[in-house]
Amino acid sequence: MREKRNSILCPGCRKLISRDEEYCPYCKLKRPGRRLPDIFGRWSATPAEIVRPLIIINVVFYLLTLLLAPIQFGNFHNPLNFLSPGNQSLLVVGATGSMPVFHLHRWWTLISASFLHGSLLHLLFNMVALNHLGRITAEIFGLHRFLIIYLISGVIGFYISSLAGIMLTIGASASLCGLIGALLFYGKSRGGEFGRLVVQQVRGWIIGLVIIGVVLPAINNWGHGGGLLGGLALAALLGYQERRPSGRVIRQLAFFIVFATLVVLFWAAFQSTFYFLN
Repeated sequence: MREKRNSILCPGCRKLISRDEEYCPYCKLKRPGRRLPDIFGRWSATPAEIVRPLIIINVVFYLLTLLLAPIQFGNFHNPLNFLSPGNQSLLVVGATGSMPVFHLHRWWTLISASFLHGSLLHLLFNMVALNHLGRITAEIFGLHRFLIIYLISGVIGFYISSLAGIMLTIGASASLCGLIGALLFYGKSRGGEFGRLVVQQVRGWIIGLVIIGVVLPAINNWGHGGGLLGGLALAALLGYQERRPSGRVIRQLAFFIVFATLVVLFWAAFQSTFYFLN
């Protein structure tokens, strides 16, 4: 029994080792048993599973924006606007853009806006894309790098679009474009047949984004482009799992970013509910 209690799964490679090891004998992680608790332990062995809670959070916040402004459900005859929350609801819950960021000084909306959507079709399209791109990216980059790329790419994309004068914007698209940028870097960096296939698939997504940006109105192309460049830069900075496992700095950075995101989302839900109830 004592031996079992003294054994842990290495946070770096998820292999069973002694808690007292100075270095993991498999991945050489320093002091694996004396680290801060890993809140991502449940998803570390299979990173793609983190996509499900991300989708759930997006759905919950979409329902919240509808419930807070039930009169402004949009035009039921137009599928693009079907079940659309009102602008007031979106603004209060955490829509971002040049007005919220620079005029209302609501900088935290650069984080919250990635979890808001303007219609049922908008939500469905982005969640299908997240389910596909998120699982691939999480497996290639690992859990912690994936979370950093996904969450920070959204912030970068929305900040650039705010600088470009986009007044009000929402959606997971900037973060999703960050995943596309990260996969583009991976495919080019890794090379070989698999790398070529990844680049080929990513090009299809980029072409689709360009077509959507030209054809559909009110598409935040600045956010898409900023998110893609942000994901590309973050992937180049962080690397990927094949090259080196996530170290302590990356894991702690992911912890901080996720914690900040959860604080912002809790604040967005609390203050918006309080606003509408009063």
